[in-house]
Amino acid sequence: MTETAKNRMQKTEDIRMDIREELIQKAKEIGVKVSPAQAEQFQTYLALLLEKNEVVNLTAITDPHEAVVKHFVDSLTLLKAVEIKKGAKLIDVGTGAGFPGLPVKIMRPDIELTLLDSLNKRLVFLQEVCAAISVEAVFLHKRAEEAGRDVKLREKFDVATARAVANMNTLAEYCIPLIKMKGIFAAMKGPGLEEEMALAKRAVSVLGCKVVKTAPFTLPDDERSERNIAVMQKIAFTPKTYPRHGGTITKKPLFLEKPQG
Repeated sequence: MTETAKNRMQKTEDIRMDIREELIQKAKEIGVKVSPAQAEQFQTYLALLLEKNEVVNLTAITDPHEAVVKHFVDSLTLLKAVEIKKGAKLIDVGTGAGFPGLPVKIMRPDIELTLLDSLNKRLVFLQEVCAAISVEAVFLHKRAEEAGRDVKLREKFDVATARAVANMNTLAEYCIPLIKMKGIFAAMKGPGLEEEMALAKRAVSVLGCKVVKTAPFTLPDDERSERNIAVMQKIAFTPKTYPRHGGTITKKPLFLEKPQG
């Protein structure tokens, strides 16, 4: 058997792998109860993700066991960090392959989910997943800064979240304009959040939020996988100046400066 044939066979086995019991157990370890019906939805989600990833770049994580922890369980930590009210409007900014928004929606079908991404191919994939697992969502093909300036979207959401590598000053400018008064911005980050939040303190304040808390997590099976969720609440309207246009947000992060003292 050629190496190519072996790889193809392995990918087929990965797509078909049953992760339902593993997911139920791993989610339980962070205090989230996944029902058999919800586990079935996650099973279908993963199979479609691994299959579509062959033609569209959706994830670098292709091992099913790793995906259970680093995609699904990681997304579900949001439910432990934030108390999301019934029927809340939640927007996942730069959703990519649907994380964390779609796993949260599977667990909380009462929320109104909006998945925002600048690449339409990702949204086409997510539409396919939602149809397959009978989940409703709104799909927005926009850049985050465009959404933040859109009067139909600006300050209309109860919760905005993002799971991204961008610094907090950048994420804040993308997300905070989208949340309504007393709404929540939950930024899902890796290690080193304390220093990052210190650098972003002024930006978060100017954009209209206060920091409520930071919630640390360690993912199952990996003590080195430090995760942190920064939770901020909207206490003032975001100035109309923000978000800024084009690449300015990433090229010149808002008030990215060393704290004094």
